[in-house]
Amino acid sequence: MTEQVGRINIFEKTVEYFLSPILPFLRDPGVAEVMINRYDEIYIEKAGKLIKTDAKFSDHSAFMAAVNNVLQYTGKRLTSDSPLVDARLPDGSRVHVVLEPLARFGTCMAIRKFNKVVFDAQNLVSLGSWTPKAAEYIQCCALAEKNILVSGGTSSGKTSLLNVISSFIPETERIVVIEDSSELDLQQDHVVSLESRPADRWGRGEITISDLFKSSLRLRPDRIIIGETRGGEALDMIQAMTSGHSGSMSTLHANTALDTLNRLETLAMMNSIEMPLHALRGQIASAVDVIVQVSRFNDGKRGLTQISEVLPLTDQSRYAVQDIFALEFDEHGGRTLVATGTPSRFADEPKIKALNGIWALSKDIFAPKQ
Repeated sequence: MTEQVGRINIFEKTVEYFLSPILPFLRDPGVAEVMINRYDEIYIEKAGKLIKTDAKFSDHSAFMAAVNNVLQYTGKRLTSDSPLVDARLPDGSRVHVVLEPLARFGTCMAIRKFNKVVFDAQNLVSLGSWTPKAAEYIQCCALAEKNILVSGGTSSGKTSLLNVISSFIPETERIVVIEDSSELDLQQDHVVSLESRPADRWGRGEITISDLFKSSLRLRPDRIIIGETRGGEALDMIQAMTSGHSGSMSTLHANTALDTLNRLETLAMMNSIEMPLHALRGQIASAVDVIVQVSRFNDGKRGLTQISEVLPLTDQSRYAVQDIFALEFDEHGGRTLVATGTPSRFADEPKIKALNGIWALSKDIFAPKQ
């Protein structure tokens, strides 16, 4: 263990040395991402805004030395056969590199910083990202083992929000987390974290999210959390959700709740298992219970825009949702997430009824049907 820690410390020091031109940005907690378009053109994202900096590497060779040093930390190489590489810095920050000539103006690298600040539900209330009532509703859904998808655009805060929602899972449950690159930071004690692996330079040894998902079902999980659903593993997840593994969570790139279901359908069709479209749609509508939509606004702030429950398919075999919360704007452009007044379709379910002791704000949402 001591030898491993020493090795990590050495890598940290060498990475800091080679990345010295951007080190101030990596240490600045207000910077979310560092984007190096080429050795002398560097942008950062701060407070949700893109800013061009004066920083630069001394030349292209110095930048490539930094890139190769970062990749060395995770045992990866950038070659003409592998011109697109994902890696990670010693602090957990995620790195993506594109080698020239795929990057026309020179090799480029983006560093998505690992957020050391762990947000909780109250933090999001203070930031205006959601309301106490919305947080309580989501907490009830999580405790009642509803399957929840967090959807949104790139850099909209999906992972951070999933972290917060996962905090509602009881400490007594066993959680299996599956990710391409480890970003989630769950606070529970009993967490098994699995990470996919790309093929080596000879095309061997690849372990996909789908492989890990199938493996996770044999690890006796109470909950399965997939950092991001982006391929054929969507079908595996859907089938698991409908066959006893309730309470699963994941994120997805989509702009609305209905878009999320259509996107999930498209991803599921990437699986090698073929399924009639009507049957697939029926499984999706049955599997997904709640969709939480998050967005990044023009002012750089992030917040929830929609919390929706998934309804059964329509007579025309189309998806349908009902908004429980939706974003409203006032005449001055202010934003507020408000309850729509639509009662939850889960109100009469035993698991929801058993939670009425925690209701303080959302009693009207979970009021039993008359």
